[in-house]
Amino acid sequence: MSEITNVPGDATAPAGRAIDALVLGGAGVDTIVRVPELPLPYADSYMIDSGIRTRAGQTGDFVAVALTALGLRTHHLDFLGDDPEGDLVRALHRDQGIPLTAVPQPAGTKRAVNLVGPDGRRLSLYDTSRTHPDDRFPEDTLRALAGASRHAHVSLTQPCADALPVLRECGVTLSTDLHDWDGENPYHEPFAHAADVVFLSAAALRDPERTLREIAARGRAEVVVATAGDKGAFVLADDELTHLPAAPPPAPVVDSNGAGDAFAAAFLHAWLNRETPLRSALFGTIAGAHACTVPATETTAIGLEELLARAAAL
Repeated sequence: MSEITNVPGDATAPAGRAIDALVLGGAGVDTIVRVPELPLPYADSYMIDSGIRTRAGQTGDFVAVALTALGLRTHHLDFLGDDPEGDLVRALHRDQGIPLTAVPQPAGTKRAVNLVGPDGRRLSLYDTSRTHPDDRFPEDTLRALAGASRHAHVSLTQPCADALPVLRECGVTLSTDLHDWDGENPYHEPFAHAADVVFLSAAALRDPERTLREIAARGRAEVVVATAGDKGAFVLADDELTHLPAAPPPAPVVDSNGAGDAFAAAFLHAWLNRETPLRSALFGTIAGAHACTVPATETTAIGLEELLARAAAL
């Protein structure tokens, strides 16, 4: 049985769906370690003066928090363990007012370690032992939530790939984030080809334009966006590739963790409100820059009023 909080009842009519954005997957906890440099040279030990802190928040959590901060009615679906880490995730959603459907995970809640350098760059270590190849979202739960949603954002985590056909059958628009895909790993392809909006990082791409055009040609995406950190973002829409410069951060950069999730959430808020892809990406660059000024130990996001004010100033 799923642990379900605030699942909409009959609000599935196209004229008034109760959920603006359903977020699938990406719930978990991160342990944040600030290191003197990256890559970290080998040593028997390091003394971490800033502390080692564990907090709720992985990619799906960050997107859900950011969407909610921008005023979208958001619901999060994922597996969680009956463990202290799962309690942290539940508390985050409760505190942020985000409805959560938690499917019990006997293997425990997903976790990761983020090494953060002085310049805000990070190296993430993901524990993949918290999933099983046969994990599946209960189809009745998935259909009920998708049927009540305008849009679904699908994290690149097990078992979200198996949910893609059901989501398409339910008629919701889809987005996904391929993160640092190299353009070749076949695991990412079902996500890339099923989504209407595809996000990815340009960090591992030899030829970003070629990869973006291949995603659009082989899948159903009407917009493909590659984020490039302080170099901005590349947006492919209507067969035209456009480069947007990075938005200036409003404060010193301390951590890039969550910047891509913030970009995606701000883009989706604008896109779901019928803004153009380029205008949506502008909002994304502003939210991503804001996220880089937030310490990794915090899970907060830019609000709509601030986002609009910064966009008007550019």
